[in-house]
Amino acid sequence: MKSKRISFFTMVLIVVVSLSACSNIAIQQESTQPSGEIYLYGEEHGVDKILDKEFELWYEYYHNQGMRHLFVELPYYTAEFLNIWMQSSSDDILDAVYKDWAGSVSHNPSVKEFYKKIKTHCPETIFHGTDVGNQYNTTGERFLDYLRSNNLKDSEQYLLTYEAIAQGRHFYIHSDHVYREDTMVENFIREFDKLMDENIMGIYGAAHTGLDSMDFTNSVPSMANQLKEHYGSIISSEDLSSIAKDIPPLRVDTLKVSGREYEAVYFGKQDLPGFKEYAYREFWRLENAYDNFGDRPKTGDVLPYSNYPMLIETAQVFVIDYTKTDGSVIRKYYRCDGYVWNDLPSTEEFKVE
Repeated sequence: MKSKRISFFTMVLIVVVSLSACSNIAIQQESTQPSGEIYLYGEEHGVDKILDKEFELWYEYYHNQGMRHLFVELPYYTAEFLNIWMQSSSDDILDAVYKDWAGSVSHNPSVKEFYKKIKTHCPETIFHGTDVGNQYNTTGERFLDYLRSNNLKDSEQYLLTYEAIAQGRHFYIHSDHVYREDTMVENFIREFDKLMDENIMGIYGAAHTGLDSMDFTNSVPSMANQLKEHYGSIISSEDLSSIAKDIPPLRVDTLKVSGREYEAVYFGKQDLPGFKEYAYREFWRLENAYDNFGDRPKTGDVLPYSNYPMLIETAQVFVIDYTKTDGSVIRKYYRCDGYVWNDLPSTEEFKVE
């Protein structure tokens, strides 16, 4: 009778799974909680204003509070490559990692410049990547080659890289966002618990950083919510994504509504790919109009603030033109009364005469 052969990759996965299970048990049994503080910041990826703010925050933590550990929404092996690059005299490693980011929101010159500024101004920064294995077949495989060429096949780095690659394969094969959220929590705990008494800053998409929120699928608590449950009061979080909406109007128009002309500040156009028969929508805010429309009957349609390209305040009125693929336009009117729908601050559509 023939015996079944087990591939090398399968054996490594078995070891990784076993290691992960043991690690989880150790976490649960560990009686000494880390005493460091966790400062999380939620972002909209790749926005210049937000990247500038994040660098400002890290510069402050690094130089005035002595922090050195920066947690980022990258895989383990990408952060390890960046740590090697931080000690390098060239940008070859960063250039290769950046090339691998092609097609993602990280493939943005401003993101690359963000890391270069950290290398210049905060040179002792240590990156910790806690995401699943994005770019596993490029950056991940190249980091394995690097470890093999440096006789590090038996290192923790090698096993954790294999684990991150396996996490990435699972996520992308199954499009399992719940798995990703939970795995980010496990990876974060593993990295943070190694530090014990170090304060850290973390940068993640805002969908992962709400201390009381669910993940964006509304299926499990967000990463930060789970971390708060695990660590308690040592964690804090701030959402920086609103910085991206702090923009001036592109122009000032005049719109006639219910027989009266209003100054209308225009905030631009949003494309609507795949949104039924609609091509794009355009946004105006009617100035000094709330008193005239505050009592108009509502239609029942709501539009959360997150849909708007600009900041929203109560007692404001908005005009939105939806242009269909056939060129026809539907005009809708919304006002902000401070309404909250499904935990989301939202505007509500109203009827005009």
